[in-house]
Amino acid sequence: MKIVADVDIPFLEGVFEPYGEVIYKKGIDIVADDVVDADALLVRTRTQCDASLLEGSKVKIVASATIGTDHIDKEYCASRGIQVANASGCNAGGVMQYVFSAVYGIAARKGIKLDDVTFGVVGVGNVGRLVADMAESLGFKVMRCDPPRAQKEGPEGFCTIEELLAQSQVVTLHVPLDETTRGMANDAFFTLMLPGAIFINAARGEVVNEEALMTAIPKLGAVVIDTWNNEPNVNEELVELVDIATPHIAGYSYQGKVNGTRMAVRAVAECLDIEPLKDFSPDDSDEDRQPVRLDLRGRTHGEIAAVLQYNYPIFTDDFRFRMEPQKFEKLRNEYQYRREIVLE
Repeated sequence: MKIVADVDIPFLEGVFEPYGEVIYKKGIDIVADDVVDADALLVRTRTQCDASLLEGSKVKIVASATIGTDHIDKEYCASRGIQVANASGCNAGGVMQYVFSAVYGIAARKGIKLDDVTFGVVGVGNVGRLVADMAESLGFKVMRCDPPRAQKEGPEGFCTIEELLAQSQVVTLHVPLDETTRGMANDAFFTLMLPGAIFINAARGEVVNEEALMTAIPKLGAVVIDTWNNEPNVNEELVELVDIATPHIAGYSYQGKVNGTRMAVRAVAECLDIEPLKDFSPDDSDEDRQPVRLDLRGRTHGEIAAVLQYNYPIFTDDFRFRMEPQKFEKLRNEYQYRREIVLE
C-alpha cells in the first residue's frame, strides 16, 4: 500500500513504513500526482482535499490530524466513497490553556478587573465545553451559545448570540467554519458587544470579518487573535492593532499533537485493516511532557495569572509572531509544544 502524509504531522515517521510505501511532503505541496496511486492521505489544515487533488486517485481515506475539516470537501469525498476522519477534540486542552493564559495575562497587563465577569462561549463542542467548564471552576459566570446543540438538545443551558454579546465581558469563539459561521463576527456582532469586553478568536480565521473587527477595536477592552483570514498571508495591520497575536498555535500542546496523530493513524489502520496499528499511540511516557496539575483554589486573580503565565508565557508567542508575521508557517512548524494544564 502507499500512504501520503504531511511531513509536519508529529510522531508519524516510522509508523506506517513496515506496511507499505510512505511519502512525506509539506502539506501545502501535496498535489494530485502524489496521491493518484495512494491508498491513504494524512493531512493537517494546509492540504485542500477536493476534486482537484483527489479526482482519479485510488485514495480510500483522508485522515486529518486536526479538529477542523473545512480543508476537506466532504461532499465530494462521500460521492467517491472516500472516508473522511478528523481528530475531533484532540487539542481542546491546549486551546483552553491558551484562552485562560490570554485572559489573565491581558487583565494583568491592562489592569482589567476580573471580578463579576461573565464568560460568553460561542460554540460549545469539545473545545468550547472545556473552556466553559474551566471558567465555571474559576468562579466566572458562563453563558453558552450553540444553536445546533440547542436545537438538538433543547434550549435549557443555552442562550442566543444576542443575549450572550449583551451580557459577556469576555467573548470567545469556538465554532467550526461552515456556511452558518463564516463571517459571523461582523459589524452587527461587534455592535452588540459590551464596551471594554475582551474578544478572542481561536477557532477559524474566516469566522471573523476582519474589517469589522478593526473598526470595533477602539470600543473593545482587548482583542486576542490566533486564527486569521488568508493564512499564512495574514493582515499585518490587524496584527499591530490586537493585544495578543499568535500564528494559529492555540492548540499546539504536546498532548494535543499526541492525540491528533493517534486518532489519524488509528482511522487509517481501521480503513486499511492494519491490525497492529488499530490501537496505536505515540510514546508519551516522558515525565517532562505530562500535563501540569494545578490547584488554583483560593488564589487571587493575580496569583492565577502568575501561575498560568509561568506554565504558558503567551506573550512570548505574541512577541515572536509580532516581530515576523510573514514567517507564519515557519513559526507554526518549528513551534515547541507546551504541556497542558489540568486543574485538581
